[in-house]
Amino acid sequence: MRPPARSPPTGGNGRGFGLADQFCNAIGVLQQCGPPASFSNIQTAINKDQPVNPTEEYAQLFAALIARTAKDIDVLIDSLPSEESTAALQAACLYRLEEENHEAAVRLEEVVYRGDVLLEKIQSALADIAQSQLKTRSGTHSQPLPDS
Repeated sequence: MRPPARSPPTGGNGRGFGLADQFCNAIGVLQQCGPPASFSNIQTAINKDQPVNPTEEYAQLFAALIARTAKDIDVLIDSLPSEESTAALQAACLYRLEEENHEAAVRLEEVVYRGDVLLEKIQSALADIAQSQLKTRSGTHSQPLPDS
Protein backbone atom coordinates (compact mmCIF):
# COMPACT_ATOMS: atom_id res chain seq x y z
CA MET A 1 0.00 0.00 0.00
CA ARG A 2 1.30 3.46 -0.85
CA PRO A 3 0.58 6.67 1.02
CA PRO A 4 -2.04 8.95 -0.51
CA ALA A 5 -0.91 11.78 -2.75
CA ARG A 6 -0.69 15.16 -1.14
CA SER A 7 -3.23 17.62 -2.48
CA PRO A 8 -1.85 20.94 -3.76
CA PRO A 9 -2.36 24.07 -1.66
CA THR A 10 -5.34 26.05 -2.91
CA GLY A 11 -5.18 29.24 -0.87
CA GLY A 12 -7.08 30.32 2.22
CA ASN A 13 -10.33 28.39 1.77
CA GLY A 14 -8.56 25.25 0.62
CA ARG A 15 -6.49 25.01 3.80
CA GLY A 16 -9.45 23.92 5.90
CA PHE A 17 -10.49 21.38 3.30
CA GLY A 18 -6.90 20.15 3.04
CA LEU A 19 -6.83 19.57 6.79
CA ALA A 20 -10.14 17.71 6.58
CA ASP A 21 -8.74 15.57 3.73
CA GLN A 22 -5.68 14.72 5.79
CA PHE A 23 -7.80 13.75 8.81
CA CYS A 24 -10.00 11.55 6.60
CA ASN A 25 -6.98 9.90 4.98
CA ALA A 26 -5.39 9.31 8.36
CA ILE A 27 -8.57 7.71 9.72
CA GLY A 28 -8.87 5.57 6.58
CA VAL A 29 -5.32 4.29 6.98
CA LEU A 30 -5.94 3.57 10.65
CA GLN A 31 -9.07 1.63 9.79
CA GLN A 32 -7.31 -0.32 7.07
CA CYS A 33 -3.97 -1.02 8.73
CA GLY A 34 -4.70 -0.77 12.45
CA PRO A 35 -4.66 -4.00 14.43
CA PRO A 36 -8.02 -4.96 15.92
CA ALA A 37 -8.41 -4.36 19.64
CA SER A 38 -11.23 -5.23 21.98
CA PHE A 39 -12.54 -2.60 24.34
CA SER A 40 -12.11 -4.82 27.37
CA ASN A 41 -8.31 -4.95 27.13
CA ILE A 42 -7.64 -1.60 25.47
CA GLN A 43 -5.12 -0.61 28.14
CA THR A 44 -2.97 -3.70 27.47
CA ALA A 45 -3.12 -3.09 23.70
CA ILE A 46 -1.85 0.45 24.22
CA ASN A 47 1.01 -0.68 26.42
CA LYS A 48 2.22 -3.45 24.05
CA ASP A 49 5.43 -2.83 22.22
CA GLN A 50 4.41 -3.19 18.59
CA PRO A 51 6.99 -3.68 15.84
CA VAL A 52 7.62 -0.84 13.42
CA ASN A 53 5.52 -1.30 10.29
CA PRO A 54 4.13 0.82 7.47
CA THR A 55 1.31 1.94 9.72
CA GLU A 56 3.87 3.68 11.92
CA GLU A 57 5.28 5.48 8.88
CA TYR A 58 1.78 6.54 7.84
CA ALA A 59 1.10 7.84 11.33
CA GLN A 60 4.26 9.96 11.19
CA LEU A 61 3.44 11.16 7.68
CA PHE A 62 -0.12 12.18 8.57
CA ALA A 63 0.98 13.78 11.83
CA ALA A 64 3.50 15.90 9.92
CA LEU A 65 0.95 16.85 7.24
CA ILE A 66 -1.68 17.76 9.81
CA ALA A 67 0.79 19.82 11.84
CA ARG A 68 2.02 21.65 8.71
CA THR A 69 -1.52 22.43 7.58
CA ALA A 70 -2.49 23.63 11.06
CA LYS A 71 0.56 25.93 11.04
CA ASP A 72 -0.44 27.29 7.61
CA ILE A 73 -3.94 27.98 8.93
CA ASP A 74 -2.46 29.80 11.94
CA VAL A 75 -0.33 31.96 9.64
CA LEU A 76 -3.38 32.80 7.53
CA ILE A 77 -5.39 33.70 10.62
CA ASP A 78 -2.57 35.92 11.90
CA SER A 79 -2.43 37.73 8.55
CA LEU A 80 -6.10 38.73 8.74
CA PRO A 81 -6.83 42.29 9.80
CA SER A 82 -7.49 42.65 13.49
CA GLU A 83 -10.82 43.74 14.88
CA GLU A 84 -9.17 46.95 16.00
CA SER A 85 -8.57 47.85 12.36
CA THR A 86 -11.57 50.03 11.55
CA ALA A 87 -12.37 51.68 8.26
CA ALA A 88 -11.33 55.06 9.66
CA LEU A 89 -7.99 53.66 10.84
CA GLN A 90 -7.37 52.05 7.46
CA ALA A 91 -8.28 55.32 5.67
CA ALA A 92 -5.86 57.25 7.89
CA CYS A 93 -3.12 54.73 7.15
CA LEU A 94 -3.78 54.99 3.39
CA TYR A 95 -3.74 58.80 3.60
CA ARG A 96 -0.38 58.70 5.40
CA LEU A 97 1.00 56.30 2.77
CA GLU A 98 -0.21 58.60 -0.02
CA GLU A 99 1.54 61.56 1.65
CA GLU A 100 4.78 59.56 1.95
CA ASN A 101 4.43 58.53 -1.69
CA HIS A 102 3.96 62.17 -2.75
CA GLU A 103 7.02 63.28 -0.75
CA ALA A 104 9.08 60.50 -2.30
CA ALA A 105 7.90 61.55 -5.78
CA VAL A 106 8.98 65.15 -5.10
CA ARG A 107 12.41 63.98 -3.91
CA LEU A 108 12.73 61.78 -7.00
CA GLU A 109 11.90 64.72 -9.30
CA GLU A 110 14.58 66.82 -7.57
CA VAL A 111 17.19 64.07 -7.96
CA VAL A 112 16.29 63.58 -11.63
CA TYR A 113 16.56 67.34 -12.23
CA ARG A 114 19.99 67.49 -10.58
CA GLY A 115 21.04 64.46 -12.63
CA ASP A 116 19.95 66.18 -15.85
CA VAL A 117 21.94 69.32 -14.90
CA LEU A 118 25.05 67.21 -14.21
CA LEU A 119 24.57 65.32 -17.47
CA GLU A 120 24.45 68.60 -19.42
CA LYS A 121 27.65 69.78 -17.68
CA ILE A 122 29.41 66.49 -18.47
CA GLN A 123 28.29 66.58 -22.10
CA SER A 124 29.48 70.19 -22.39
CA ALA A 125 32.85 69.29 -20.87
CA LEU A 126 33.21 66.32 -23.24
CA ALA A 127 32.40 68.56 -26.20
CA ASP A 128 35.06 71.07 -25.05
CA ILE A 129 37.62 68.26 -24.68
CA ALA A 130 36.80 66.94 -28.15
CA GLN A 131 37.15 70.44 -29.65
CA SER A 132 40.49 70.93 -27.90
CA GLN A 133 41.77 67.59 -29.18
CA LEU A 134 40.70 68.44 -32.73
CA LYS A 135 42.44 71.84 -32.54
CA THR A 136 45.56 70.25 -31.10
CA ARG A 137 45.71 67.60 -33.84
CA SER A 138 45.04 70.04 -36.63
CA GLY A 139 47.64 72.41 -35.21
CA THR A 140 50.40 69.73 -35.10
CA HIS A 141 49.82 68.69 -38.72
CA SER A 142 50.16 72.23 -40.05
CA GLN A 143 53.43 72.96 -38.25
CA PRO A 144 56.64 71.62 -39.80
CA LEU A 145 58.59 69.09 -37.81
CA PRO A 146 61.89 70.44 -36.38
CA ASP A 147 65.11 68.96 -37.78
CA SER A 148 67.23 67.06 -35.31
